[in-house]
Amino acid sequence: MSSIIPSPTVLPKAWTAPAASALRAVAETRLAVTALLDYMPLPAPTMSARADAVYVNVADPDDLLPWLAALDGTIHRSPAFEGVQLWTLHTFTPPGRTGDRVPVRVSVPVPCGEPVMHELLSAVAA
Repeated sequence: MSSIIPSPTVLPKAWTAPAASALRAVAETRLAVTALLDYMPLPAPTMSARADAVYVNVADPDDLLPWLAALDGTIHRSPAFEGVQLWTLHTFTPPGRTGDRVPVRVSVPVPCGEPVMHELLSAVAA
């Protein structure tokens, strides 16, 4: 009876050290924002973690205010397209155990001419 010896497993090129490092960075950014949301009641219906930042999408411009109040930051507005602008708050998580802060981008579509709270307008980048 012959035994079948499996050949050594070869990882696909996608699982090289740089790719594993990128996956670790994504997991760490997601964990940082998830931990933040565990103790701060911030609206975050949709969240996408990337190695460079965590992207949160909210439905209403007023949902930017709790993020701004909790973490500060600057709001950037995209050029109008189809009568809508994308407003994005650029902020960071509080420092973690290692002192690192994770960039967070909280975005909301805002119809052109929509009345917006003064606190949000004052945070818009010049």
